[in-house]
Amino acid sequence: MDVFEAIAEPSRRELLDLLAERERPAGELVARLDRLTQPAVSRHLRILREVGLVEVRPDGQRRIYALRADRLIEIENWISRYRKYWPRHLDALEQHLSRTQEESPE
Repeated sequence: MDVFEAIAEPSRRELLDLLAERERPAGELVARLDRLTQPAVSRHLRILREVGLVEVRPDGQRRIYALRADRLIEIENWISRYRKYWPRHLDALEQHLSRTQEESPE
């Protein structure tokens, strides 16, 4: 699995969001994703670890997970090729919103 496949799963993106705030113990991650079982969270964390997006370190009996943001560069590099198209789409959206506001009765 590569980084793109790993972040395609919403629960893994949610884990990354939590870890972007600060490093967290596994138990806290399980509690924050309370809709998932502990084995499911562990599986997602393992996948994120395998693709290099998170790292883990022992802290007594706990396992502390941290984001490895440097691995997101692969995604950044891919996305950067498409940034040149965004201003055109944002300009079109702004024009559409302006027309909509002008046409709507007050």
